[in-house]
Amino acid sequence: MSAPAARWEFDAIGQRLLAMADELRVFSEERDAYTRTYLSSAHRQASARLRIWMSEAGMSVREDAVGNVIGRLECNKPGAKTLVTGSHFDTVRNGGRYDGVLGVILPVEVARHLRAGGRELPFSLEVVGFADEEGVRFATSFLGSSAYIGQFDSGLLARNDDSGVSLADALIAAGFDPARAGHDTRTFHDLLGFVEVHIEQGPVLLNEGLPLGVVTAIAGASRYRVIVTGEAGHAGTVPMPLRRDALNAAAEMALAVEACAAAQPDRLVATVGKFQLDHAAANVIPGQVEFSIDIRSGDDDCRRQAEQALAAQLHAIATRRNVTIDMTRYHETRATPCAPALQQKWAAAIAAMGLPVRHLPSGAGHDAMMMAGVTEVAMLFVRCGAGGISHNPKETLSAEDAGLAAEAFERFLLAMA
Repeated sequence: MSAPAARWEFDAIGQRLLAMADELRVFSEERDAYTRTYLSSAHRQASARLRIWMSEAGMSVREDAVGNVIGRLECNKPGAKTLVTGSHFDTVRNGGRYDGVLGVILPVEVARHLRAGGRELPFSLEVVGFADEEGVRFATSFLGSSAYIGQFDSGLLARNDDSGVSLADALIAAGFDPARAGHDTRTFHDLLGFVEVHIEQGPVLLNEGLPLGVVTAIAGASRYRVIVTGEAGHAGTVPMPLRRDALNAAAEMALAVEACAAAQPDRLVATVGKFQLDHAAANVIPGQVEFSIDIRSGDDDCRRQAEQALAAQLHAIATRRNVTIDMTRYHETRATPCAPALQQKWAAAIAAMGLPVRHLPSGAGHDAMMMAGVTEVAMLFVRCGAGGISHNPKETLSAEDAGLAAEAFERFLLAMA
């Protein structure tokens, strides 16, 4: 294989990547916010646009039974293996335009660049736009990548979104057959690995003035749905000592979640990200509150010990405040180490570009965690601006950094070759 192209070519790719992300930004469920949840109309529009870009890059394109978009640059050599790459194209509510999306469009553009230069890889390159990673609509985190590797949980088909629409019905409305979900999979004996390019979603690279970083491991995570039930009552007639205020109890529990993580700031993070109060009124004592807990650590033992300690503390708060608590874990992923050999190839690509090599862990979850169940995985982080903020409209990425990431990815492919 020949050496990578000149830097100015990748600068042009970086500009195109930002333009593509801007184009996908239009496919949103909200006019004034970037929201694209699984199987919504905006989600289906984004899927169609990704399929067009993949086809224009010379890839064969298909959708699987849950809406994953799969583009494949085929190598026709006998016995050729496959390198899989990609990320997700759904978003959180009011999110940023590069989270997930960059890891889909960047390899497509690099594939286009290789093909335009008449360069052929000695392995097939498969780019996957995973349909549902965030799990916002149905609380189904990593649904796309789980289905891709044949680990779809059919019990999820009965799960409803906030409007009462089941996942099964949403699949049917989008033109899919729920009975095929998770069964439309490939074999994995031919894989060279899975790599994912992703914005860092944090400030480390930004603060150190570095455009790229090699991910060492992805933190494990647990998510809980907590329902606190007290007793609704008149705000003016129920004496303070006799109240069973679900909201105040839940607020104290939220502070306990924060304190649990603050006690181990280098090992653990914990977040209460959703608070829902039904039938709220200014003159009514809240009777029931639902909230979420997200706990993450690169050390699974640390995370599980924190979960046990926190559960005991929240139940103690409930007892003291005379409310009940129902705490259900609905999601768990183990910490995922990245393959040393693939990390070394990322590091070599970055070093060959004359850039310092920074290794760092990921505190965010990624589709690579699911892919680790069938092959070795590795990740490249790309610097984001605005203090490293993500899952937020302020999320930013420079064209220069996008171009550097594209160059690193092409160098990585050539090294694999």
